[in-house]
Amino acid sequence: MNPESSSYKNAGVDIDAQDKAIDRIKAHVKATRTPGVLGDVGRFGGLFRPGWSTRQDPILVSSADGVGTKLKIAIRMDDYTTIGQDLVNHCVDDILVQGALPLYFLDYISLGKMDPRVVEGIVSGMAKACRESGCALLGGEMAEMPGLYKKGDFDVAGFIVGMVDGPDILPRETLRPGDVVLGLPSTGLHTNGYSLAIKVLLEEGQLPLDHPLEGMDVPLGDALLAVHQSYLPVLKPFLADPDLKGLAHITGGGLVDNLPRILPPGTAARIRAGTWPVPKIFPHILQRGGVSVEEAFRIFNLGIGIVLVVDAGRADAVASTIEENGSSVYRIGEIVAGDGIIHLEDTDASLFSL
Repeated sequence: MNPESSSYKNAGVDIDAQDKAIDRIKAHVKATRTPGVLGDVGRFGGLFRPGWSTRQDPILVSSADGVGTKLKIAIRMDDYTTIGQDLVNHCVDDILVQGALPLYFLDYISLGKMDPRVVEGIVSGMAKACRESGCALLGGEMAEMPGLYKKGDFDVAGFIVGMVDGPDILPRETLRPGDVVLGLPSTGLHTNGYSLAIKVLLEEGQLPLDHPLEGMDVPLGDALLAVHQSYLPVLKPFLADPDLKGLAHITGGGLVDNLPRILPPGTAARIRAGTWPVPKIFPHILQRGGVSVEEAFRIFNLGIGIVLVVDAGRADAVASTIEENGSSVYRIGEIVAGDGIIHLEDTDASLFSL
């Protein structure tokens, strides 16, 4: 080993470990190749040729996100295979609600100490989610930063680019009072509200991750690591349907803050809170944390991961097709005249009983 690399390792950065990590992830990345990918792993930039010819007015849609303090659960569980799926699926859903299909994804992983096993776990999850979404894992960056992160800590971020045809951009201008609001179930917290969950369940409650809580079928750790749902497979057939007026991804801010983002001026939404089942993980967090119902609707998805606004005359048919495609769907409200806010009904405490 030459003096420079030895000094660098003494400073906390292990180039050899980074090379091992790259070797371990190459096969995962190559498995996500799509027809638009040019070149191979290891270039300074990823090359991608989009298929413009099938689009009337092709528009690129991009988004970036992370998974927040859910990383702490992965570290405690020593399971890094789901975090990458969370990251990709969150980004896929963010552009899906604008009608876009994903083209390619890039990642950024920063660690206190390079651990090839951890990196491979994260990237294998990303690759799995990319393959399921027809999306290429085009490139990324790994950084070992011992002065910023302590050993065992890391962070991940994702960047996605998709494409939508101009006439199919969501929400549509036809969204209006009388339209029906449908909700598709979440798998749990998805990637939001973990700071509160960790505080009340693990730090204050000292609850074990390897045992189920009351009313739950899986251990607490598995419930907290449940993968953020990608809604692309079930919703892709509807994206060009004019009766689909809008989609809202229910992330941080819950229904109260996310659904208004797609409402045109002069409209609001009436949501009946008792129309879908609330996963039991939420009552445990809310009761132990003393969280009010009103605040809960601004922190968590509470069991609804994405919302569809559809023409009232087609709502039953859309719901039936979604169910045939293997997903539950709930009629949770309707669009009304108003000032862009969400009117919640039936929000009594019994919603969150165990």
